[in-house]
Amino acid sequence: MNWKILAMGKPALPWAREGIDDYLGRCSRYAKVEVEYLKEAPRPQLEERFLKASEGSRRIVLDERGKRLTTQDWHAAVDRWELAGIKRITLIIGGADGHSQALRDTADEIWSLSALTLQHELALVVLLEQLYRVYTIKRGEPYHR
Repeated sequence: MNWKILAMGKPALPWAREGIDDYLGRCSRYAKVEVEYLKEAPRPQLEERFLKASEGSRRIVLDERGKRLTTQDWHAAVDRWELAGIKRITLIIGGADGHSQALRDTADEIWSLSALTLQHELALVVLLEQLYRVYTIKRGEPYHR
């Protein structure tokens, strides 16, 4: 499966860059995972770029108002998508202003990483860690206990 994660702005925090790089490396053992950083812009322009960059894939918008999933729910979703032949998933992390209702309306699904509002760099680290965790569960590896 091919994963694309769209996020606004490159991470500035050194610990976040290290975490992102670490989990991208770990995820690469199981799936193709790409992070694309979009330049900061007013929300309408940024969302237009999110839409264009996610065309032709299953679009999941990450938003604190979205569905709260357990790791097992993520695992089940990935299994369903693989069985259905879905090859491309795009996960969208917004900027400080969050996502508009218009963007949320274009999503195939809206997920929440937490009921808390997360800074986008932290959200990216958490997202990648969960993606890695899902694949270790699928492989029966001991990371997820």
